[in-house]
Amino acid sequence: MHKLAIPQTVIDRVIARCGKEHVFDDIEPARTALIVVDMQNGFMLSGIAFVEIKMAPKIVPNINRLAAALRAAGGTVVWIVTTCTPEVDREWSTFYRLSTPANGAKRSTALTKGAKGHAIWSELEVKRDDPIVEKKRFSAFIQGSSDLDKVLRARGIDNLLIAGTVTGVCCESTARDAMMLNYKVTMVTDGNASYSDEEHNNALTAFYGTFGDIMSTDMLVELIAKNGRRQEAG
Repeated sequence: MHKLAIPQTVIDRVIARCGKEHVFDDIEPARTALIVVDMQNGFMLSGIAFVEIKMAPKIVPNINRLAAALRAAGGTVVWIVTTCTPEVDREWSTFYRLSTPANGAKRSTALTKGAKGHAIWSELEVKRDDPIVEKKRFSAFIQGSSDLDKVLRARGIDNLLIAGTVTGVCCESTARDAMMLNYKVTMVTDGNASYSDEEHNNALTAFYGTFGDIMSTDMLVELIAKNGRRQEAG
């Protein structure tokens, strides 16, 4: 796992603004979705990945544990996969200006639907009833990227837990846009993976300071169980 290091000054600022360190500790499991972002072979499998995030396989047990806990309490698990097509590549040409033609082509090939790189990592426990949503941009919520917002609204979900890779790219982009669509959003500190501890912590710190909450898998599993019992009791 990444070594977590959130500056105390940021934690103090959050407490001063919100009145406590974790504002979304009142999770209602039935209204909560775990959003698992881009845990695909194209980011994880050596020899297939266009960029290999070496920390990503290490967060798989935490994602599976959190997903199981949330399903058991009546929540939802949604798997987000990036899909490349020639049309998407043309529409997002600015992004491809930021890569060499060879690197851009490698990404597009890895994340084409049906390619081995497009598949979800085999050790992740995807269940038959879990929605799988394809996205076209870093954020799953930006206009035209996916139908994730529609999927969640139809299920009455207003609280999101964000896990996956890369912490400061697709995960943080999705988390920030979700907050601005009025979802309550928590990024899972040990359920996200980046290139380095520094980049992981920078992303979590920026998100926590303004956009939402951050919690560990252990803390979330405990809250889901406790609040789920309260939910059942009515």
